[in-house]
Amino acid sequence: MSVLQDVQEAVAAAAEDVGPAVVAVGGWRHAGSGFVIDSGKILTNAHNIAGDEVRVVFADGREATGEVVGIDDDADLAVVAVDTGDAPPVTWADDAGDVALGTPVLALARHHRGALRVTQGWVAATGRSFRGPRGQRIDGAFEHTAPLARGSSGGPVVDAAGRVLGVDTNRVGEGFYLAVPATRALRERVEALARGESPQTPRLGLAVAPSRWARQPRAAVGLEPRDGLLVRAVEEDSPAARAGVRRGDLIVRAGDRPVTAIDDLHAALRDLGEATTLALDLVRGEQETSVTVSFATTGEHGTA
Repeated sequence: MSVLQDVQEAVAAAAEDVGPAVVAVGGWRHAGSGFVIDSGKILTNAHNIAGDEVRVVFADGREATGEVVGIDDDADLAVVAVDTGDAPPVTWADDAGDVALGTPVLALARHHRGALRVTQGWVAATGRSFRGPRGQRIDGAFEHTAPLARGSSGGPVVDAAGRVLGVDTNRVGEGFYLAVPATRALRERVEALARGESPQTPRLGLAVAPSRWARQPRAAVGLEPRDGLLVRAVEEDSPAARAGVRRGDLIVRAGDRPVTAIDDLHAALRDLGEATTLALDLVRGEQETSVTVSFATTGEHGTA
């Protein structure tokens, strides 16, 4: 019975100490959770955000409208500015990047009508990856077994002392959930978002598919198979469209990086830094061609 009592005490302590910092974000369609990271600032998942303003429900039942001040779709994180009142900020773990298998964890979330949820589990795996809201791969997540209901993403995962180990983000099968660990790098990224510094990743304006989608049509007309990304659609007046990329093209290289998967293209865009152009090598039918995509005057950002 002592083990159950220990769990009960841990859940009760988390509800009392961390619960006041946990908020509900959005409503029925975009229900999520978040938590206070500083006076006037909460952290949540980017996929919980729809627009520049968001409804926030606090532990005392108070509702307020918050304004998104920083959003990072690549990392699935967003910081919202809102009157947090007396809600205390969370305490971060020193560095959760090395969270160990079997670590007991508690997951907290708040229903969009205000009720707090606290569940208990263990770290089941580390070094996991998943796709963010716009298809980018997010590495380094840990998997845990604390049950989560709909609307829990964006809530904190804490240790037995109530320190935040990570941010709940994604469900993987029955009974397993992924959280982004609260590493120093993540905390620095969150601090930048809180200052209004949203990352600006150039956007091509393409819909693409794996090269296997192109193999059958190429074989049907007697063309050799090639590895790359098949362009399924090109947005009108997008950077790619202005550069001359066409539907049916096969992207085989971006900059100095061979392209065999969508992650290669995302990496090429992330690595641009201050550069305002990206060279794409294309296969168009039997011909190979190159185009230069310019982002200098578009102001467009996001994914491929």
